Order: sequence, then C-alpha cells, then structure tokens
Amino acid sequence: MSKTKAEHLFEVSWEICNKVGGIWTVISSKVEQIERYYKRNYTCIGPYFSDKVAGQFEEEPAPEECKGMCNELETQGILLHFGKWLIKGEPNAILIDFTNFRFKTDEIKKELWDNFKVDSMSSNSIDYNEPIVWSYAAGIVIEKLAQIYNKKIVAQFHEWLAGPGLLYLKKNNANVATVFTTHATVMGRALASANIDLFCKPKKGSDKCNLQLMDIDKESYKYHTEGKHMIEKASANNADSFTTVSEITGLEATYVLKRKPDKILPNGLDNDKFPTFEEASIEHRIHRNQVREFVMYYFFPYYQFDIKKTLFFFLAGRYELKNKGIDIYIKALAKLNARLKAEKSEKTIIAFIWVPTAVRGIKTDILDNKTAFHDIKDELLEETNNISKNILYSIVSKQDLAKETVFPKKFLEDTKRKVLKFKKEGIPSLVTHELQQYGDPIINLLLESGLDNREDDKVKMIFYPIYLTGADGLLDLSYYESMQASHLGVFPSFYEPWGYTPLEAAALGVSSVTTDLAGFGKYILKKKQKRHPGIFVLRRMDKTDDEIVENLARFMHRFAKFTKQGRVKNKIEAKKLAERADWKKLVSNYILAHNKAIEKKYGV
Repeated sequence: MSKTKAEHLFEVSWEICNKVGGIWTVISSKVEQIERYYKRNYTCIGPYFSDKVAGQFEEEPAPEECKGMCNELETQGILLHFGKWLIKGEPNAILIDFTNFRFKTDEIKKELWDNFKVDSMSSNSIDYNEPIVWSYAAGIVIEKLAQIYNKKIVAQFHEWLAGPGLLYLKKNNANVATVFTTHATVMGRALASANIDLFCKPKKGSDKCNLQLMDIDKESYKYHTEGKHMIEKASANNADSFTTVSEITGLEATYVLKRKPDKILPNGLDNDKFPTFEEASIEHRIHRNQVREFVMYYFFPYYQFDIKKTLFFFLAGRYELKNKGIDIYIKALAKLNARLKAEKSEKTIIAFIWVPTAVRGIKTDILDNKTAFHDIKDELLEETNNISKNILYSIVSKQDLAKETVFPKKFLEDTKRKVLKFKKEGIPSLVTHELQQYGDPIINLLLESGLDNREDDKVKMIFYPIYLTGADGLLDLSYYESMQASHLGVFPSFYEPWGYTPLEAAALGVSSVTTDLAGFGKYILKKKQKRHPGIFVLRRMDKTDDEIVENLARFMHRFAKFTKQGRVKNKIEAKKLAERADWKKLVSNYILAHNKAIEKKYGV
C-alpha cells in the first residue's frame, strides 16, 4: 500500500451528488478505497442543486474553523453546504450554491482569456457558463481551506467542467498541488462523432495519424467547442500532474492537448456490490425467464419459435450511432441473420438495443399482447393444482398422459378462446415505444439492413428506447437485471475512452465483446487471452467499417454456436477479469498521481 504524501485530498467534479454520466460511477465506486488512504482527510466538492440533493446529501453544520470563511464567501455570492455524500463510505462533501455568483460570469471569462488564452466569446450556453462559474468558486473555496488547514493539500479536478478551479489556483499560486483528469477530450469526442477516425494514417507509409496532422485549436472553432477545448488544454498543461483513464485516451490527449499524461488511471469497480458467480447464475435464470415471457408476448401473437433455443444479445449506452458502434452492431446482426437463415439454424437471436431517446409511451398493441398473455398465464396458475393432481394420478395409475385426462374441460375451452384472442396478424414492431422523432436513425438503419422481424428471420430486433428502471411496464427489470438475463453484450465502440459497460457485464457474470478503440478493450488486450476469454476484443484500429462488420458478424455467429458449457466457461472467465479490475487493486494509481503532484508543488 503506497503512502500518501498529501495530508488532505479534495476531489472536484460536476458529478459529485449530481449524477449526469460515467464520472459519477468512477468517483462514487472508488470512495471507500480512497478513504483507506486518506481516512477522513478526503473531501468531495460539487455543485449544489436543491432539486437533486434529496437522498444524495446529508447536510451538517459547517466546521467551527470554517464558519468565518463561509460568512465571507456568502457576501461574495458563494453559499457553501457542508455534509456527507450518501454513498458507500459517506465521504465529506462540500456543495457550492453558485446562484448568486453568476454575476461574475463575464469577469471569469475575461480572466480565463487574460491568463490562459481561453476564448469564451462564442460560448454562452448554460452548459458552459454554469460549470465555469461553479468551478471558479471551487478554486476560491480550496484556496481558503488550504490557508485554514495549513497542510500539504492535493486537489484533483475532473474534466473541463472543473478546469477553471484548477486555473484559479494556478493563477493565484495557491498552496495546493493539482491533478487534472480528462476522461475523454472534448475534441476527440467531437471529431469521432463527425466520423473522423482519430488514429487512422491517411497517407500510405505515413507515421502520422489524423490527430497529429490537424490544427486542433483551429478545428475546435468548426465544432463550436473552442471554449471547452481551451479550458481542457490549459488545465492539462497547468496541472502539477496530468492523468487520463486509458492508454488510448492518453495518446489522444498527447495530440489534442499537447501534453503526455503523467499517469494512467484505469477505471475500476467495487466488486463487493456485485453478486458472486453462484448468485449471478441463479439471478441469470430468474431474469432470463422474465425476459422469455416478455419475448413471448412480444412475438408469439404473430408467430412462434423455440424460446429455449433463443439467445439474448444486447447493446446499451448513449444514443451515439457512430461512437457507440450501434451502426456496426446492426449491420453485423444483418449478416448474422443471413448466415443463420442460410444454414437453417434452430437458434434464434433476440438482439436488444437499450438506448434511451425521447418517447411518447408504450405501443398500445404491445400492451394488448401483454394483457392477453397474462390472462392465459393467470388461467393456468389457477388450475395448476388440479392439473398437477391429474398428472400425478395418471402416473401412479399407469395411465397414458392425455390432454383430456390432464386438463379440465372448462380450462381447455376457456384457454382456447384466450389463445385465439392472443393471435394477431402482421409483423412484430421493431421498437417498444412510440418515438417522438420521425425518421429515427436506428429504425431507419434496421429497415435498410433488412432486419424487420419477419417470421423467417433468425435475428429478431427490439429497440428499447427508455432507461431500464425496473418498473417500466414491460420488462420491469433494472439495467443490471436485464444484463444478467442476457447471454452476450456487444459494444463495438468507435470512440470510447474507457467503457464501463463490458466491465459491469463481466462483474455480473455476462460475456461481452468490445474493441481495441475502447480504453477497456486496450486494457484487456494486455492480459493473456485464453481460449474462453469471457471478454472478447475485436480489432477496430486501422480497420474499415466493412471489415469490422464482417469480423463482428463472424464472432457472433461463433458465439451463437457455443454449447451451454462453452458459454458458462466464458462467464466464469468474465467474472475473473472483473475481479482483477477492482478498485482495491487500481486505486493505488490515484495515490501515485497525487504524490507526483505533491512532489512537483512542494519539492518532497
């Protein structure tokens, strides 16, 4: 266990007590391990939003030594809330209400330009102005706390949103060592979204990739991201220690931000909150049966297939068609469908797309199907006792089992009527909900690819465009429960600085496939690949879309042919890989980054 050179750590993020994206998971899941090093000398700093703190934050009186500072800052428009963040470990937290500090917005922008050449002239949106005002206030707070504590202090700032706080400390030469962490560069994400392959070498024989050949600062104006990009670049270059979450993001940052990271901080999990392999196996069966019921009332009114020879694949994430590889997933599934049809496979693949977008409500025909299905199920449950008795009597009396002797006559008559009501003409929908957007890109691509849920299709598609809450009126499974029900997660990302989803899937005992353009994929490639790797990594770097589609289709075809024993071996290995990515093992990287900052600032 490395020894900390800092005597107090401040961790600053827009996502402290404010769940927005993946950084919330990164920080909250490692708190308990960070506290092993810093004990109670660890404080999280985030924004205060009154409508979001309920259940997230328990307010406490300000420490006696901080009351004078609080009064002084309140006169400037900065209101501090001290307390505990209500997550595992319950770390100290200071949330900053910057509502009355917003009048300083233009002054802050001027200072950023004068001192660091950050151009905010065209950056006037709320998603730019609010973080820079809050972060600047955080810098002021940390500077004053450093004066009160009189200790060796390190402050870690996450993403451009927290960057102005770091730059404030730098400008004022505060007695604080600083660490800046970028989880994904602003321009890397923007360029990837514009379908630019960041690491492709455009000229034959060239040793330079697209990122190296671009004037990134100039490009940022084309994408209207200059303010965010320049804060990020200035923060990276003025931090005492600069870090990223993966080797691929480190390479990206070297070209985009013009500084090579001092330390890579791979993201981990708190594996204690995930089930054991035995527990995961039980939960897989339970949740798989729930998904099977959903699939039956989704498809069986129109046609039937063998539900016991059906595998569930899924892709989950933000609605980023290119970056998340949704386009590759759909095109590869189309190829898989053609192959399974050609060989007259007995297998059926249900391929889910769990990607939220704007919806109006659940499709009424699916709700009708659900009602009719449960009507049949309830009828059966009511007669289960009598049916069981009839079966037992037939067995012990050595009579042949026959429909007429097993099932009561009235039950057969009632069920026949209900089954006829359950039947429908037509084709099952591609999507569970009515979408607000006309001409949805995912639906369009499914139709273009020939994936339209016809009876002869071996790959059936279900676009599930809402968050999996566990109480949505259809699956009624949480995100993790839905993953546990599945056989394979597919994440063919084009741009993914880390990629938590395959790691979460592995912790739940679910196999997955990722790519070497994802930070986690690169991390896995450094491990020795076994015959049953559990987490599969497809090569996507320097590959055309056609090549990756073909390779993914080939892999999914191979996976579909695995025996149950083969799938179990992969599940076991996936679980083992997740255990190696536990914060207990990975958090020491943070301590080394903090120590490097302390060494640079204090010379020790």
